[in-house]
Amino acid sequence: MSTADGPEPQSFPPSSSTRETLRIAEILRKETVGGFLLVGAAVVALIVANSPLADAYEKIRGTVVGYAPWHLDLSMEHWAADGLLAIFFFLVGLELKREIVDGELRSPRTALVPVIAAIGGVIVPALIYFAINRGGPGAHGWAIPTATDIAFAVAVLAVVGSRLPSSLRLFLLTLAVVDDLIAIVIIAVVYTDKLDLPPLLFALIPLAAFAFAAHRYADWFAENQRAAWLVLLPLGVLTWGFVHASGIHSTIAGVLLGFAVPVLRGSANHPDDDGLAAQFEHRFRPLSAGFAVPVFAFFSAGVSLGGSGSPAGALTDPIAVGIMAGLLLGKPIGIFGTTWLTLRLSKTKLGSDVRWIDVFGVSVLAGIGFTVSLLVAELTFDADPASLDHAKIAILLASTTAAVLAGVLLALRNRRH
Repeated sequence: MSTADGPEPQSFPPSSSTRETLRIAEILRKETVGGFLLVGAAVVALIVANSPLADAYEKIRGTVVGYAPWHLDLSMEHWAADGLLAIFFFLVGLELKREIVDGELRSPRTALVPVIAAIGGVIVPALIYFAINRGGPGAHGWAIPTATDIAFAVAVLAVVGSRLPSSLRLFLLTLAVVDDLIAIVIIAVVYTDKLDLPPLLFALIPLAAFAFAAHRYADWFAENQRAAWLVLLPLGVLTWGFVHASGIHSTIAGVLLGFAVPVLRGSANHPDDDGLAAQFEHRFRPLSAGFAVPVFAFFSAGVSLGGSGSPAGALTDPIAVGIMAGLLLGKPIGIFGTTWLTLRLSKTKLGSDVRWIDVFGVSVLAGIGFTVSLLVAELTFDADPASLDHAKIAILLASTTAAVLAGVLLALRNRRH
């Protein structure tokens, strides 16, 4: 449709189809449960780490299990970060591929704003953190405040943002998906200290077999759930093991495996059915949200609040200050600012059911940088326990503050509209 002066201005966020709206609604319901479990596990970890059970908690967290010749002699904390989070990143890979092949990222026109907003939401927090820590021992932790925890954010959204337009919720999810993609690249590039090429090349063999089987026998795996566990799971574990041995963080294996799953249903006998990626997402999301991520949070979020790990000590540490400033200031400035600038330059208008306060609320909500931020903090300060404790405290405080601030903004929006 066009006007006398030219084409009708595009609106933002674009209206989503009924199919896309239903899909997003299903993801939101599952992510909401996962978000509450994630927060609950973190709270339990903090309580246990500051109770008479603290010594037992640390002993369990540090217990080493695994086969040393294969470089799999890891502590329980590292098994949660390297092993269980691979399931979470497998789902990230599935969701990324679905968005690129059959979702909002398929069209450059609809993907433009959330992609640029996500980039702004990564660059600005990193710059703020680096500016505070420039020349100090914590300067290499710039990537910590760049992540957004979608499960935690969606849990807040479910409580206080029930009347938000579905298109704005879709914007948040698309933003988080792109944010995850950037985080994956950062983890793969920045946190690979030493690359052992032979294991990485060996990883290509089970990965290729996984991709071939998933595409060639997609209908069989879709109709027989046990087949995926018996055929694809061993190939996935082999891929994970070789990637871990190569020096690249093993969660990248989960992303690669997710990208290897077909999105569209190839059989003419089932043209309207979901592809294997959607079915795998349906099957494995409860495992990720209900077990993998909460267990990681339990082992990672337990910080003793006495001594060097006290909140007062953390607040005087430039590392903690940089993380909190990055999440609480950098995220909303980066996301809201680039969104506004992109809309102005592209002459796109806000949709009739969306207000700038909604966009700002979602931008503040993106400052919840829980799961991936904790992972990046462990990768950054693994050899410096005091800095790691301060970083974790800052992530917990900033994420909680962002949740409260965004909750208040969105609750006021609900009352007014």
